[in-house]
Parts: sequence; C-alpha cells; structure tokens
Amino acid sequence: MTKLSVNINKIATLRNARGGNLPNLLAVALDCERFGAEGITVHPRPDERHVRYSDVTDLKPFMKTEFNIEGYPNEKFIALVKEVRPAQVTLVPDPPGALTSNAGWDTILHESFLKEVIGGFKALGIRTSVFIETDEKMIRNAAKTGADRVELYTEAYARDYTSNPELAVKPFREAALTAHECGLGLNAGHDLNLLNLKFFQQNVPHLLEVSIGHALICDALYYGIENTIQMYLRQLNNPFKQ
Repeated sequence: MTKLSVNINKIATLRNARGGNLPNLLAVALDCERFGAEGITVHPRPDERHVRYSDVTDLKPFMKTEFNIEGYPNEKFIALVKEVRPAQVTLVPDPPGALTSNAGWDTILHESFLKEVIGGFKALGIRTSVFIETDEKMIRNAAKTGADRVELYTEAYARDYTSNPELAVKPFREAALTAHECGLGLNAGHDLNLLNLKFFQQNVPHLLEVSIGHALICDALYYGIENTIQMYLRQLNNPFKQ
C-alpha cells in the first residue's frame, strides 16, 4: 500500500499572508490525520515564508502518523531535524531562494556531503530520503550515501501525462526498479494530483509513499479537506480508517 503524506505548507502560506494564527496549522495537521492522511509533511525554508522552524517543533509532539521534514540540509535545518527527530527527513537540493523544489540531487558530486549528513540522522534513528530525478547513475549512487529511500521528483511525469501517460511514466517505472535493486525504498512527489496519481501508482512498482501538498490544498477549496483527502486515498486504493 502506498501511503499518502499531506504537505501542509500551503496552509502556513495562507496563515502568514494575514498574520495571526488563522488557519491554525496544528489544527489542520491533526484534522488531516483524522480524515485519513497517513503522514504529514512540512518543508521549512530559510526565509520561513510558509512553515516556520517553530511550527515544526510545535507540531511534532502531537503527530500520530508519520512526520516527514523536507529541506535543504544547512546547519539550521540539520539542528532542527536532530532536535525534533521525525520519522523521516527528505533532503532536497534547493537553493535558499527557490520558489519550489525544481531538481534532484547530484548524488555523485555531493556524495561526501550527503554521507556526512545522512550518517548523523541515521545515528539518531531517523529514516532519510533523498530527492532525486530518474537518472540511473544518481539513484545507484544515492545508495552509496547511506540513504534509506529516494523520493522521485515527478514534475516531468505530471507535465507529460496528459499527452502520453505511458511515455510519461516509463522513466519512473525504470527508476523504481533500479531503486529496488539497490535496496532503496521509494517515495514520490511534486505535481501529483487527482488526475495523474492513480496511473502513476498503478505503473510504478514498490512505491511506498507520495507527498502531496499544492494540488491537494487547491482541490480542498472546492471539495473540502476531509473529502479531498479521502478522494486521494481512493486514487491510491487505500481504505479510509476512522
């Protein structure tokens, strides 16, 4: 079964636009869990324009499902993760001013750096995932860094899905097989939505988890957050458990 982790960054963006605490990030995270989400993802950025570092420490004691922290491993991020000790940390190679994640790691160029960072997290029992593209060499080298999982960057799949679904998913299927061969668990995320998620999940083997935020929150504006989460769970063929 592929788990659904809901990224709540856009909830924090809405809160920050007005100041104050509406919507309440913790309340939304707890409701997402109650409505069936099997994980909560946050991505604190250096400028804290959506999820703040303080949000992460505030959320952790209350999370009942898998808590996943994404981010670029600068010193502040590393210290935060070691303090909070989430179930999973997902390392992304974003520069400080990036609008959104837009590339995977070069695991060959950054092998030594990733080894050092991942070793520190694994010593604390934190599962580590590396955000990556479908390049076979990069996936194989991700295994050398000590990562437990890779998260496939799925923007290309989402972009090409409407014109040719089979062609769009092919490199991701092959990447999944490579990751499995290397002993790496498989996650995926970026631009997955109600239109393309089911086909992706059905055609990419060994998929353990998808992290979805922007599209899910946009859908919630029309369908409501409870209904939307359950719609996504149905795309993954996951039973909703009250």
